[in-house]
Amino acid sequence: MRFRRFGKTELRLSLFSLGMMRCLASAEIAQQTIERAIAFGINHIETAQGYGNSEPYLGAALRQGVGAAREQLYITTKIPPTPDAATMAQAIEQSLERLGLEYIDCLAIHGLNTWEHLAWIEAADGCMAAVRQAIATGHVRHVGFSTHAPLDIILRAIATDQFSFINLHYYYFNQRNAPAIALAAQQDLGIFIISPADKGGLLYTPSATLQALCHPLTPLEVGYRFLLSDRRISTLSLGAATPDELDASLAVADQDEPLTQAEAQILEHLEQQQAVLGRDRCSQCHACLPCPEEINIPEVLRLRNLAVAYDMTAYGSYRYGMFEKAGHWFPGRTGDRCTDCGDCLPRCPETLDIPQLLRDSHARLGGTPRRRLWD
Repeated sequence: MRFRRFGKTELRLSLFSLGMMRCLASAEIAQQTIERAIAFGINHIETAQGYGNSEPYLGAALRQGVGAAREQLYITTKIPPTPDAATMAQAIEQSLERLGLEYIDCLAIHGLNTWEHLAWIEAADGCMAAVRQAIATGHVRHVGFSTHAPLDIILRAIATDQFSFINLHYYYFNQRNAPAIALAAQQDLGIFIISPADKGGLLYTPSATLQALCHPLTPLEVGYRFLLSDRRISTLSLGAATPDELDASLAVADQDEPLTQAEAQILEHLEQQQAVLGRDRCSQCHACLPCPEEINIPEVLRLRNLAVAYDMTAYGSYRYGMFEKAGHWFPGRTGDRCTDCGDCLPRCPETLDIPQLLRDSHARLGGTPRRRLWD
């Protein structure tokens, strides 16, 4: 395992962090997973109030002993933004109690996703007043935020200069947040990548097409190497549900050097593969928004791009099924909501037939509706 500086926090985090979002089966399995992660060299564990019993499971494991002293581990928990300081203060106290800790190394505002959330953050008497008080009393050491927001909200949140780190979606197959990576690095924020194996493309169960394009590496290895070769990125979330799920990912935990020529060639092949989309390729400029029917057109067409170019239909269906089910965590409506109003057509620089592509996307990807894991 190698380690990197987590921005201005000055913490040295392992390249992979154990995300506890899926460690929900039992306290015993959570304990085993945490112990295995620490044995591999992971020193950063991330949980959240919203992850079921994750906080008490982690607290119980720490009390029983996990193969490392408390001072050798960094614990992050996440709490949703609140409109007032009192509610946040109570939530921080609850997390400390559930974790059985005197202090939390890193507290993340969980899901800073909307303009309303941002207003709460910026208000003088909002939730950040309680966070600042917790830092002053030593109960919290560093504060950051996690986000599923549109790019403009993310950039504004970084620019508030209230945070030391950010938890962000950014992957080879979704580079929309590249400007946020650049701004966060410029401001010396620690950068934590959310769920690169799962939300980054279900890379642990790849299609035959994707496997062939990535050969002799696996798609999972390619996805990790794309991120780990970027020195601005501090750590990647590894959301294992069982100890065995750690093995494949941690095989690359010491591979943080620049891309090799062979790896760069694989990424070039992946880029060239998009030619199969022809004139139907959406470049993700987002000029088509807003949609009167609140369809998240760019995301629908991104998932279509991946399904057509790389046969990533399983991933596309998985994400597409979350539309209209996850609120501000995954906003937007499905493609079949299109009324052919035509508002988006003159705004598209590529002159895509967006209504037709939305219908095609729904036909390809429309499947069983899904909710977020912990709902």
